[in-house]
Formats: sequence, C-alpha cells, structure tokens
Amino acid sequence: MYYVYFLEMNNGDIYVGSTPDLKRRFDSHQKGQVLSTKAHCPVRLKAYVAVETEKKARELEKYFKSGSGKAIAIKRFL
Repeated sequence: MYYVYFLEMNNGDIYVGSTPDLKRRFDSHQKGQVLSTKAHCPVRLKAYVAVETEKKARELEKYFKSGSGKAIAIKRFL
C-alpha cells in the first residue's frame, strides 16, 4: 500500500508527498529531517489517500501538485 498525503505546515501552506510508510514519513517531517518542510515545523497531517501501487501514488502526487489538482484537493480533502 502507498499513500499520497497532505501536510499543513506552520505557515499555512500545504505540502503534498507520497510514501509506502506514512507513519515513518510523517515522523521524519515532524523531526525536521525533510528539507522541503524543515523550516515550517511542526506540521499537521490533514488528509491522505491510499493506493495500491507506487506508480499510482506518484501520478496522484504529481496531479495534486498541479493547479487543477490543488483545487480538487482543497475542495475534497482539505
């Protein structure tokens, strides 16, 4: 199982990522070990989507980072 997840950073921005181990990845964000979110800790897990394959997770992550994907994510998940 793979996950596409949405984090709310302390500056209010939303970070989108994907991982096969959501708990481990979230912990690494919280500890400031991820360059993209390190300056904006603590972060909150807002939502996640579980999918069966890494390929699908990467496709969804890319989509949710696009303009129309962000709009859908905000409307449906956030």
